[in-house]
Amino acid sequence: MPGYLDHARVGPLSRPAARALAGANGLATRMAPADLDRLFALGDAARASAARLLDARPHELALSPSTSNGLFTVAAALQGPGTVLVPRGEFPANVYPWLRFEGRGGPDVRLVEPDEGRHITPESLRRRLTPDVVALTVSAVDSLTGHVAPLAALKEVLGPHRLLIVDAIQGLGAVPLEAEAADVLVSGGQKWLRAGWGAALLLIRDRCAARLAPGLGGWAGVAEPFAERHPAPPLPGAAAHLATNPDFPASAALAAALDDLAGQGGPAAVGARIRTALAELLDRAERAGSEVLLNGLGPAEPAGTGTFRLPGHDPAAVHRALEAAGVVTTRRGEWIRLSPHASTPAAATDLFAEALAPFARPTGRARTTTAGPATPEPVTPDPASGTPPTRTTSPSSTTLTQEPTCPTT
Repeated sequence: MPGYLDHARVGPLSRPAARALAGANGLATRMAPADLDRLFALGDAARASAARLLDARPHELALSPSTSNGLFTVAAALQGPGTVLVPRGEFPANVYPWLRFEGRGGPDVRLVEPDEGRHITPESLRRRLTPDVVALTVSAVDSLTGHVAPLAALKEVLGPHRLLIVDAIQGLGAVPLEAEAADVLVSGGQKWLRAGWGAALLLIRDRCAARLAPGLGGWAGVAEPFAERHPAPPLPGAAAHLATNPDFPASAALAAALDDLAGQGGPAAVGARIRTALAELLDRAERAGSEVLLNGLGPAEPAGTGTFRLPGHDPAAVHRALEAAGVVTTRRGEWIRLSPHASTPAAATDLFAEALAPFARPTGRARTTTAGPATPEPVTPDPASGTPPTRTTSPSSTTLTQEPTCPTT
């Protein structure tokens, strides 16, 4: 669909991923011994492709069924006393694993209020560090605002003895990430990678592997799974945390998506095209009288997500009108989220502008708001155009709806 602007929720399966998925399913229909070996090799290929993207060693990567499953795997692995910091405003997939294992062998959970916006800054992290803190878990990109977390700066504040755990699903494939700073990184492929469901990356770097016990590791995570007697020693690297074999067709789709990303120039090149598409859409939204929420971000700081509202109009009605015009978006309370991709055609911008025309304000370009500290959970996208806002306000009426607990953010 030319008007599909909802990749932050789910990215339609790309052609390379669809071909790889079909090919792997073809192997699974025959299941000759050679075909079974080829299926198993698909997982190795996905890990090798991910290792190149994340500057990691293949054994530091394993394949998990989903981002949520991977985060639960990490929460089960981080045992012993201490405290894990979880910023408020995190998508629930990066909250519940830590809460569920608190008191069950895992560290205590401390929910951290950001100084402003929905993200934690290196300065606010430094003020919140206490001797008991063992880890910070954070989204690489905020699911509402598109704010890109400064992973390297956060890791510098944490130091080598505290873990930086990263949920990267809203950024991987959409923007360059400082992935080398992450001690642990988890990401599914159904959003910006457009790889579909069933396979997610679980990166556990060697530098912290000894601190993570294989809490959910099962028979697939041991060196001798078919030994006569168990327990057997765990496999080296991230594979020790596997409960069972990965979904091999999904792994094939993920590998194809990662290779396709590399073939398009990598996250920097693809991310630049995404930001250009987003800037054009937000410019049209402002021309129609929309408020685009900012929080002091520069043009290079947000990823592929932007949020707007049309004052004086029912957001549900605006959302329905966009959908009727063939423009697919996500509505969160009074805000409408836009998330184009590098593949989004120019026609999408025209469709979007035409759908907004009946709601347009006659006074020309609209104000751009900066949500102030009084807002409970302000949204902070940036139009990525480098154009300064024409007017700045801090509306006290701003209210955000917390994301639902479904896996499609």
